[in-house]
Amino acid sequence: MPPAARPARVDAVRNRASLLAAAEAEFAERGIDASVADIAKRAGVVKGTVFRHFATKDDLVAAVAGDRLARLSVIAERLSESPDPGQALREFASATAEILQQQGLAFLRAASECNPVVAESRDQLLASADVLVERACRDGIVRADVTGADVLLLTCAAVHTVAATPGPAPDLWRRYLTIVIDGLRPVGASPLPRPAPERF
Repeated sequence: MPPAARPARVDAVRNRASLLAAAEAEFAERGIDASVADIAKRAGVVKGTVFRHFATKDDLVAAVAGDRLARLSVIAERLSESPDPGQALREFASATAEILQQQGLAFLRAASECNPVVAESRDQLLASADVLVERACRDGIVRADVTGADVLLLTCAAVHTVAATPGPAPDLWRRYLTIVIDGLRPVGASPLPRPAPERF
């Protein structure tokens, strides 16, 4: 009978958590080009410790991006059971803005391109977002030609709009997200000139 797997050492678990937090911060500041050396320095560990937890930088990128996408998929799936499709879509957009504001879509796209597991998580999130949007469309809350990808892209646009302003209030993105969500209503909507992208 094979021996039972040894539990992870407390310091190893702590180092991994510190590395993920440091990587999030570095990627938010410098994008996907942030160096492993700078991530290790921010985490207070040597560079070799990074590679003991993540074989490559791409693996570290995938861990950060995959965590964000998985959290949003769980939220979307929970909200798909909500009795109020309009409120569910608003809650999902707010959660997306809060969770993704530290990592832009360019970061998530790059992570998806370098890791098939992250790409699968992205596609799952898009499918879950489509369900929320379709429910809102059926209730006449959202125009019929809007997709989950549209909502995700517009939500991130609201966050990036705030990033372009000097010294914004921490929750200023809520103002622009409200404008975006209200703009999805079918009343007075003009025909859209092009179809929505299939993914981001």
